[in-house]
Amino acid sequence: MLRNIMNAFTGDDNKHPRVKGTVVLMKKNVLDFNDFSASVLDRLHEFVGERVSFQLISSVNVDPGNGLKGKLGKPAYLEDWITTITSLTAGESAFRVTFDWDDEIGTPGAFLIKNNHHSEFYLRSLTLEDVPGQGVIRFVCNSWVYPSDKYEKDRIFFSNKTYLSSETPVPLLKYREEELQNLRGDGKGQLQEWDRVYDYACYNDLGNPDKGPQHARPVLGGSTKYPYPRRGRTGRQPAKSDPNSESRLNLAISLDIYVPRDERFGHLKLADFLAYALKSIVQVFKPELEALFHNTHNEFDSFEDILKLYEGGIQVPEGILEDVRDHIPAEMLKEIFRTDGEKFLKFPMPPVIAEDKSAWRTDEEFAREMLAGINPVMLCCLQEFPPASKLDHKFYGDQTSTIAKEHIESNLDGLTIDEAIREKKLFILDHHDALMPYLRRINSTSTKTYASRTVLFLQNSGILKPLAIELSLPHPEGDEYGAISKVYMPVEQGVENSIWQLAKAYVGVVDSGYHQLVSHWLHTHAVIEPFIIAANRQLSVLHPIHKLLHPHFRDTMNINALGRQILINAGGALESTVCPSKYSMEFSSMLYKDWVFPEQALPEDLVKRGMAVKDSTSPYGLRLLIEDYPYAVDGLEIWFAIKTWVQDYCSFYYKEDDSVKKDTELQSWWKEIREEGHGDKKDEPWWPKMQTREELIESCTIIIWIASALHAAINFGQYPYGGYPPSRPSMSRRFMPEKGTPEYNELVTNPEKAFLKTITAQFQAVLGISLVEVLSRHSTDEVYLGQRDSPYWTSDAEPLEAFEKFGNKLADIEERILRMNNDEKLRNRVGPVKMPYTLLYPTSEGGLTGKGIPNSVSI
Repeated sequence: MLRNIMNAFTGDDNKHPRVKGTVVLMKKNVLDFNDFSASVLDRLHEFVGERVSFQLISSVNVDPGNGLKGKLGKPAYLEDWITTITSLTAGESAFRVTFDWDDEIGTPGAFLIKNNHHSEFYLRSLTLEDVPGQGVIRFVCNSWVYPSDKYEKDRIFFSNKTYLSSETPVPLLKYREEELQNLRGDGKGQLQEWDRVYDYACYNDLGNPDKGPQHARPVLGGSTKYPYPRRGRTGRQPAKSDPNSESRLNLAISLDIYVPRDERFGHLKLADFLAYALKSIVQVFKPELEALFHNTHNEFDSFEDILKLYEGGIQVPEGILEDVRDHIPAEMLKEIFRTDGEKFLKFPMPPVIAEDKSAWRTDEEFAREMLAGINPVMLCCLQEFPPASKLDHKFYGDQTSTIAKEHIESNLDGLTIDEAIREKKLFILDHHDALMPYLRRINSTSTKTYASRTVLFLQNSGILKPLAIELSLPHPEGDEYGAISKVYMPVEQGVENSIWQLAKAYVGVVDSGYHQLVSHWLHTHAVIEPFIIAANRQLSVLHPIHKLLHPHFRDTMNINALGRQILINAGGALESTVCPSKYSMEFSSMLYKDWVFPEQALPEDLVKRGMAVKDSTSPYGLRLLIEDYPYAVDGLEIWFAIKTWVQDYCSFYYKEDDSVKKDTELQSWWKEIREEGHGDKKDEPWWPKMQTREELIESCTIIIWIASALHAAINFGQYPYGGYPPSRPSMSRRFMPEKGTPEYNELVTNPEKAFLKTITAQFQAVLGISLVEVLSRHSTDEVYLGQRDSPYWTSDAEPLEAFEKFGNKLADIEERILRMNNDEKLRNRVGPVKMPYTLLYPTSEGGLTGKGIPNSVSI
């Protein structure tokens, strides 16, 4: 009987030709198990005729009465909604739809969809079979479709054809333009869950001035004092106490920070879990943990105490455990904190100590991680001695390094300093100029740290040897008087060795803060978001560059929005766990002043840092000064694989430079990136002009590199390298002990305890471990470099062949990385900790693997 009723709606008239289609979608009740009403109400709407309709749009014939838009076919309806059983494993269902064929449609180039149900659904694809004269036509949708009353215009989806704006078939041209207008919005009002608007705002949502002045933070972006990339606009109301600041969501109530609906995490993604894991850590775990440790002495007494976090777990009072259990689902509790009922805090063994519990303390490992660790993008070849400063002498006085000839020359294997510089044997990790302008403010918080310079020597073995560490503080009488500095050198035993270990720890503290705030957050997460917003506002989904870049934008706006709400906000987790504390984000703003888009290209970066020289006889035209530099060796392979793929792809659509110049959508995209998305840098002369194919290819390669390989190299080592706080401390709480003080005496009698009382406290350490463990994980549905979530993302054969070639090249790189990691001559690839360098190994399984390059900044 039910079938008869449904046939009454669908009709059973076979007199006219029909074209059958298959629709793949996911119902809301599959995606949200708590919304049982969605299924019932959608069935009711279906039963009374409020259904899901499709109308094909011709790409060859226009409707003169409809503004020369493509001719519309008759509505066809999704069949068997009530009787189709959804697979609860994959979550997807396949439905049939049957179109009455109209010869005037010719070739369908798009379709309109109207959802008359109560609930939204996720539309994966529509595939038309046996289209007269065409065969199969595919529409790859991957989009949420809300009930039609949420939209001013019906949703449109285009086939997987690719067109430059000037080559778009006339019947589709106005549809293409209108869809972009819809995505831009009108710049007004608070944006809602179902909105699809991409727009810009400054970072005015980090502070919470309504909670008091201690929670206020400066607006980042839109000023010369605090320049910053733009983020996605939400349109929330201003704060009551400061009209320049946006009001914040109540975290206890909602995590629904607006991002365009299709930018939200997919339902299978671990990051759905991630969102609630982060919320649980920050909202429940953080205050409970803080209360626990603040009621005790908040100290680890020994390295053995820390090892209990991984080998047995830390006992937590039952009252706190019960409180946390009340807020966190059991499976999440088990996954995040591995509670077994008795021991609450227990973490996986970080690889940096898995094979050897003390190798992290060696000078060789300290230096190796500058080449193959979590922040391998800072080391520079030393060009002059003593190291100079670029800080304005008028404001900061003489900031020239106090590292002198007598500190290092005896350790240069018989070379003089001039000879070592000439032979490019001296290197420097320089965190002096970045820290010094903010150091007085940073040290006014609970942080007590230094600006640092570390000079290293490249031995004939290819191993870097630290020679000296300079730790500097602002002059007590004023910045204009320069710095107060002290130089420390390696000593193998006694209290001087303990002091050397502390000096390395202070370097680790500032490198850790710089890594999180600048190398990681600013240089990947923040800088890429404007490219995403501009691409969706100015490049149609039909545009070849949109199709090229779209996979590299997946989930970024969502993770950035979560970051603003939970991690980088005033009082958030990042301020609690890195040394710049409350000044963290404005510190990153200061460093954005130095960001130069073309220098984000790996070859340019290596040359700028003096880590490579141009050499036409070397592979890729570059010769590395340190041949065994794992990040650079693997990175160059990945970089040029990406560039070759981008070149092959762009060359198919752009036959000459003139086609780049005349591409109106491309030019609008590039103009908006410069003038809006990165508007605080719009007058910089270094922006590519986007007038040639080479400029297009290089720019797209840089964008893909930042979003994929650079982020992978910077992010997924956070737990493997930083999950054991002594090896990479993120905070320091007191200065280097001076002779005659109790702190110095403690360093003599109990150096391990003195070390631990200097670096990250117990509460911040455990909070930091919890965060980096979650943030170092791959989702189960991650899409890696060289992969796409649909094989039908374009209908053009040559780009598909080029993409397959790209994937094969990445597979070859994987094999080469494995071979190099097994080559005992390449000591920097494994090091004393016996931890192979795999952060630029392209693929991975889900979880905490320390390898894999996702397409995008997705976590």
